[in-house]
Amino acid sequence: MSPSPADSDLIVARNVSLSLGRPPARVDILRGIDLTVTAGDSVALLGPSGSGKSSLMAVLSGLERPSGGAVRVTGLDFAALDEDALAVARRGRIGIVLQAFHLLPTMTALENVAVPLELAGAPDAFVRAAAELSAVGLGHRGDHYPAQLSGGEQQRVAIARALVTGPALLFADEPTGNLDTATGAAIMDLLFARHAASGATLFVITHDPALAARCARVIELADGRIVADRRPSEMAPETASGTAA
Repeated sequence: MSPSPADSDLIVARNVSLSLGRPPARVDILRGIDLTVTAGDSVALLGPSGSGKSSLMAVLSGLERPSGGAVRVTGLDFAALDEDALAVARRGRIGIVLQAFHLLPTMTALENVAVPLELAGAPDAFVRAAAELSAVGLGHRGDHYPAQLSGGEQQRVAIARALVTGPALLFADEPTGNLDTATGAAIMDLLFARHAASGATLFVITHDPALAARCARVIELADGRIVADRRPSEMAPETASGTAA
C-alpha cells in the first residue's frame, strides 16, 4: 500500500495555545496555531520580538508543553508525553541551535559534540563527533575549549552538536544574534549547507526578512497568531519584459 501524504508530515500542530498565569493576569502567548511541516523542508518563522516565535519553537521541540491543542512531531503525540518522555523523544530526533551557543565550558569542542551521542549510549561517539566537527570546518580545533574559540567557531560547534545524532528536525533560534554581520552570514551558509547534506528539516526562527527569504517557506507570526504562510519560490515574479520603460 502506498503511503498517504500525511506520512511525510514531520510536524502537525492543531489549535495550539500557550498561556502563562491565571485570569485575570493570564498572558496569552500562542493563540490557535495550526501548522503542518513536511519532512526535508526549510521553514523560516518570522516576526518581531514578542510575537511568539521562540515560544512556538519551544512547544514544537518539546521544551514547553502547550496549554491547549494537539502537537505531533516525528510521529509522536507530544501533548500526551510527560517531561521525562519528552526528553527521551527529543533525543536523536531533534537538534537545537540557540543564539547563546550553550557549550559546556569545561569540555573541549570534540567533547561538546560527543555529549548527545554519549547520552544515547553510542559506542563510536568520538569518531562520529570528530567527523561532524570536520563537516563544519573545525576538525583542527577539536581539542580547544569554548573560551579558546571565536563566536563563529563556537556556533559551528553548536551546529555540529545539534546534527551529530542525525536528527530529523533542526531548530535554529536566532542563530546569528550574537555574531557580527560577516560571521553571521557565514554561519547561515553553513547551516543551509548542512541542512542540504543531512536532509534534516530546518526550522529557523528570525526577525530578519532577508534571512527568512533563504528558506523555502516563510511563516509570519504576530501577537501569537500565524498571519502569513508563503513559499517565495512559488510567487510569480514581475518580469521586465513587456513592461513600460
